Amino acid sequence: MASHRKTRQHPKALKAMTLALAGAAGATAFDGTGQAAPHPTPAQVKGRVDALYQEAEVATQHYNGAREEAGAARAELARLQDEAVRRTQKLNAAKAELGTMAGRQYRSGGVDPTVRLMMSADPQRYLDGATVLERAGSHQANAVAGYARRLGSVRQVRDRARTTAERLERSEAALKRQRVTIVRKLDAAEALLDRLTDEQRRQMSPGAGPAAAPEDPARSGAQAPSSRAARAVSFAYAALGKPYVWGATGPSAFDCSGLTQAAWKSGGVSLPRTTYTQIGSGPRIDRSELAPGDLVFFYSGISHVGLYIGDGKMIHAPHPGAPVRIAPVDEMPFAAATRPA
Repeated sequence: MASHRKTRQHPKALKAMTLALAGAAGATAFDGTGQAAPHPTPAQVKGRVDALYQEAEVATQHYNGAREEAGAARAELARLQDEAVRRTQKLNAAKAELGTMAGRQYRSGGVDPTVRLMMSADPQRYLDGATVLERAGSHQANAVAGYARRLGSVRQVRDRARTTAERLERSEAALKRQRVTIVRKLDAAEALLDRLTDEQRRQMSPGAGPAAAPEDPARSGAQAPSSRAARAVSFAYAALGKPYVWGATGPSAFDCSGLTQAAWKSGGVSLPRTTYTQIGSGPRIDRSELAPGDLVFFYSGISHVGLYIGDGKMIHAPHPGAPVRIAPVDEMPFAAATRPA
């Protein structure tokens, strides 16, 4: 008959088992298979969601800046490439002329030193020598010097194009990084909101329905300091209710700086694309002196902007799921204000 002796447990093994069981019990309670951990309150969810939206807004502004830089670099690269083609065509024409000249001289018994210099394997010696030959004033010397200038200009354009292409590559890499950050932040915010009931979501964001009822800006009681500012305010009122889409500049959707840029564009003023560049678009205005049309900025990193409309209120594009709306300036941490010029 088999023995059934009890196996002795070493004290250290018993202690390790006890700790492991305790940890498993804690994990069970956390993941809901045991005693469920308390769910976060709507207020706690709102705090975290607001933080995620603000972090996404920071990334959105960097995305906007990188996209603007990439667009400028792409246009500059195309221009430089076209210029390089034109200059190369002129260079080839000059080279063909010199080749014809060399052929004639060879058939007549020799090649002029100026043409031999053009054929030199040492480009720097050729370019330096061509400058000296140009001073000689002969037709051949002038032809060689002209070829040298064209060769140098083609090299310069190609160097600028290479530098611009590198800048474009960096901008596009920054675009990809910021896009990933934005999507992750917004997905995390949506996952938190999905844990709430519809009623809790309404309680968490009481103004998240349609935008506040539009009012006639002419009757708001506040006077815009210029006709351009008045047109910017009217544009913002007309945009009420349009959705927030990060990176959007209208006309059917906006992000925060896209809205202010489009509003002031309607007034004939060209603002830069991002919050951190728009803040430099005019003189700083003290909060007590705000007037309709002024740009109001929020958070220490200047990551959000709205358009002041008077009576302590602004029109802004808040975040995904919240359309362009009227809101109190006190809704977010105020940082600064600018009056576009």
